[in-house]
Amino acid sequence: MAPRWMVFSIAALVMNFPVIATLVTAFKSPGEVSRNPSLWIEAPTLENFVTVLTISDRLNIYHYLWNSTVAALIGAVLPMIVAFPLAWVIARRGVGRAVLFPLVVNLRALPLIIFAIPLYMMYSVAGLLDTRLGLGLILAVVNLPLALMLLVNAVADIPTEIEESAQIDGAPLGRLLWHVVLPLCRPAMVTTFVFGFITAWNEFLFGLMLTTREAVPMTVGASFFFATSGGGVQWGVAAAVMVVAALPPLVLGLVMYRRITGSMVAGAVKG
Repeated sequence: MAPRWMVFSIAALVMNFPVIATLVTAFKSPGEVSRNPSLWIEAPTLENFVTVLTISDRLNIYHYLWNSTVAALIGAVLPMIVAFPLAWVIARRGVGRAVLFPLVVNLRALPLIIFAIPLYMMYSVAGLLDTRLGLGLILAVVNLPLALMLLVNAVADIPTEIEESAQIDGAPLGRLLWHVVLPLCRPAMVTTFVFGFITAWNEFLFGLMLTTREAVPMTVGASFFFATSGGGVQWGVAAAVMVVAALPPLVLGLVMYRRITGSMVAGAVKG
């Protein structure tokens, strides 16, 4: 057992080294950062976090956090609303299974940068540039393939006898989806929401391209804290703002971990 745990510990340290280094740097003073590059903290300090949380002129971290929260919620919830009825039609009626489903899922494999120019032009005409709604809508489009894939599999795993029984009892299609299918898909819905929120929160390209001031997300706003007036980099402040930016998706993932793993293996144990 000892060699196994040693290998596991080394692998975990190597894979998480950037995260550990960032976390350690966030608790070092500017002087210690320059003279002590190791992972050991001589004099822990919250100075960098205080700096990040108290700047309120053009660098308002609360504004960036709010923008990311709103956009990520839109980007996570809207694909679920769109994908759920579509997933049922694909899984139960076979509509679009041969063409539409693979097409939508494979769109996620394309590099997002190819959509940059036409998307910017469309948003400029529609007045959606630098708005939380506009950012949330494109994040919803990014998350739609994953949401559709997860929900199609979830609906397909539901025994058809349950739906047939509800239809025999006279349940219309709307009630069947809302009161029968949706509760059975709840674990998959939770997984879809968590993955969608994390993906939307971490999106940088569209946040950089489609926002300038009012709707700047946390991923873009965090970069504004790096530079000093003299042109250097405040490594401690940069590390602190990255830690703060990573907390919401990290906490969400940890809280929902058991639900996510349960839903991911549910199809594998179906008899």
